[in-house]
Amino acid sequence: MRRVLAGLLTLLVAGCAAPIAPADSALSLGSTASAASAAVGAVAAVAAPTRTARIASIRTTDATKGVITVVGTLTPAPAAGTRIPLHQWIPSLKRWQEVAHGYSSGSSVTITTVQPGSVRTYRIAVGAQAPYAAAVSPVISFKHYVWRGMFKKGLVAAGGAGQPQFTVVPPNEGPRRAEADLLANQGGYVWGEVDSTGCRYVRNWLGNLTDGLVRVSLHNGTTAMTSIRMQQETETWLNYDISGVTRLRLQVADIRSGYGPYVSIDSLLLCTN
Repeated sequence: MRRVLAGLLTLLVAGCAAPIAPADSALSLGSTASAASAAVGAVAAVAAPTRTARIASIRTTDATKGVITVVGTLTPAPAAGTRIPLHQWIPSLKRWQEVAHGYSSGSSVTITTVQPGSVRTYRIAVGAQAPYAAAVSPVISFKHYVWRGMFKKGLVAAGGAGQPQFTVVPPNEGPRRAEADLLANQGGYVWGEVDSTGCRYVRNWLGNLTDGLVRVSLHNGTTAMTSIRMQQETETWLNYDISGVTRLRLQVADIRSGYGPYVSIDSLLLCTN
């Protein structure tokens, strides 16, 4: 009888032994997995490589043809010969547009594009190359000055005394819109004005066909800036910095002649428009 009771007590003690709680085990495993995942994410974030793009210089290299040259840097250097686009912001379309491209050489790229006179914003970009993501440079605003005919936008006013004539050569004969003939009677003068907003320099070739002496002058509106005397049947240049001048006037006046002043001109403005 004692042996039976002892056996029963042993079974009861064994049955009361508590196993590890499943909930505790799952919590422990879940915490370990979350910590490991967070650690991997942190390492990846720290180790992710990046590439930068930057416009090192941008300038007008041919103001007659309108050539812009852009030099960019790419760090670290992409694969040799990587295509690098040059983007221009188009305000009317409200979007970026590729206007040219170049190919990388080491960490540098040189891009050229022909553009009309303008004030525009530019950037360069490089596509993704493992392990680097695509990159875009900070934007840069650039004033691009290009030579254009003085009369591209026409005369805004003309006048003088002694039957003045300021005749611009028509487009079919002078497509550059730079040529004109200025005439007046003996003792008279003639002038014409153009809108020179956005321009900083004027270059005038002058040919005096008068049978005598004349004076050619440049004015800011009605205020004289510079002038030159021309002898009979001579030619010369009259160039001037016109920064800040918005109404440029060119005038020819008779000093001493038999028939009146007669001067042919070929005039260019350096402008962003």
